[in-house]
Amino acid sequence: MAAIFSAASPPPPSSSGIDNHGLPRPPGREDPPPRLAAGSPLPCLLCQSVSRKNSRWIQRMICGLKGIRFAAVLLYPHHQGNMAFTGKYEFEGDENYDEFVKKIDLPSDKIEKGRNCKIITEVVQNGNDFTWTQHFPGGHTTTNTFTIGKEADMETMGGKKFKATVKMEDGKIVADFPNYHHTAEISGGKLVEISTTSGVVYKRTSKRIA
Repeated sequence: MAAIFSAASPPPPSSSGIDNHGLPRPPGREDPPPRLAAGSPLPCLLCQSVSRKNSRWIQRMICGLKGIRFAAVLLYPHHQGNMAFTGKYEFEGDENYDEFVKKIDLPSDKIEKGRNCKIITEVVQNGNDFTWTQHFPGGHTTTNTFTIGKEADMETMGGKKFKATVKMEDGKIVADFPNYHHTAEISGGKLVEISTTSGVVYKRTSKRIA
């Protein structure tokens, strides 16, 4: 103990009614922290700027915030923003349409109807629950309703019914359709959908209109 406190350093704080200087301690007063021995690291400036009572209060507040964040992660592991996809989008352009639709054996009549088709995609997102509706010219509408991480009844762009479990990966909606892999994301305020099959990548971009 003698090596820690030099002859010039005051003794450690006393828990009695006498302070470090041998004088009676006023009620409610605490001794200042002892001076550090030479070579000891300096205490945190933030810790020096608040009282012990405030330090304990700040620690409890930080722990509470960490608890809230941890609970949110447990309750919403796939949550990527409650309204991230919500909106109405109009077809703006696509790439590799003809090559892609031939690969997935889309009927010729539907190939012509889908070429440069001004599809309106309407998405309603509530947490992990989605309603994904596509409005085609002429009044035809296709709607897929699903929950992230749960199996749902789905319909392809060609009208084929199937079951799939939609996932959320790095902010992208991911689903395996019967003959192609599909992703959708919001990029630059636009809805970008990419479908891949047998090495052919079809990209469709839609601009937000509402």
